[in-house]
Amino acid sequence: MPTSSDIAKLTLADDRCLIIAEVAQAHDGSLGTAHAYIDAIAKAGANAVKFQTHIASAESTPGEPWRVKFSPQDETRYEYWQRMEFTEAQWHGLKQHADEAGLWFLSSPFSSEAVELLSRVGVAAWKVASGEVGNLPMLRQMAKTQLPCILSTGMNPIEEIDTAVRTVREHDTEVAVLQCTTAYPCPPEKIGLNVLEQLRSRYECPVGLSDHSGTIYPSLAAATLHANILEVHVTFSRETFGPDVPASVTTTELAQLVEGVRFIETMIANPVNKDAMAKEMTPLRDLFGKSVVTRRDLAAGTILSPEHLTLKKPGNGIPAKRLPEIFNRKLKAAVAADTLLAEDDLE
Repeated sequence: MPTSSDIAKLTLADDRCLIIAEVAQAHDGSLGTAHAYIDAIAKAGANAVKFQTHIASAESTPGEPWRVKFSPQDETRYEYWQRMEFTEAQWHGLKQHADEAGLWFLSSPFSSEAVELLSRVGVAAWKVASGEVGNLPMLRQMAKTQLPCILSTGMNPIEEIDTAVRTVREHDTEVAVLQCTTAYPCPPEKIGLNVLEQLRSRYECPVGLSDHSGTIYPSLAAATLHANILEVHVTFSRETFGPDVPASVTTTELAQLVEGVRFIETMIANPVNKDAMAKEMTPLRDLFGKSVVTRRDLAAGTILSPEHLTLKKPGNGIPAKRLPEIFNRKLKAAVAADTLLAEDDLE
């Protein structure tokens, strides 16, 4: 069963990417739906399932404004957060289900109380939302547990990321940093794939992409850039209800993403030597290549010219590139039309 130490072992040399599927609020407060997402994510082949742990009274004031007023059943944003809450026993059940499904269980806390709750439930690592990267007291609280901290940076300047990374490392805790742009959905010109190498060079830690484009393309591109971690929001359907649906991939697309990333990893791990590959392809070269062939029946002693010869498959005779060398050579014996000439046929 995967543990936090597995994530801690991520290094710059790793060739296998950790793929996190974020449920966030896609469950819409339904415990049964949250469990259904765990099964779907495991079936898709992702490594980790991630939720968000909201405790309205601990993280928000009743007057918190809506980012987008999307919910007809919640009068206020505060009431929405209340409806997204699960009890501690329910969180334990989700964690157990994730364990049984072979997934790392992650959930982003949004308050000190949520950190305490998740510490009791058990998470494989701390996934820190962009809005909490500057929350140093809570960041220290997480770092003190010695569980790896994965930082999203969707709304954070470099100076703030510097401080966050330094704060985590002050407690000898592993850190990973994800490029992210807080836009739902995020357009391609704001994905920022170039930032991955900047983060890797600056912090010398695992890096990755937390993508909100609602497509699989940025994650596939990031995989070609050796991203250590990929995170995407998931939804059962783009017709479902919720604020993150436009920025999510479907669980079917998640399976395609996982397949694509593993395909890319295999390509990267197996660089090709063209000469060695060509040698391996010799049987196919013989099949698909062209050889020097007679156009018609020719008598012995014929001095060969362009009107006598052409190029046809297969390619196991005199190679096509040698055609100019064959002109003005004499046939030793008569040959029929469509004969692949051999060196022994020529004087």
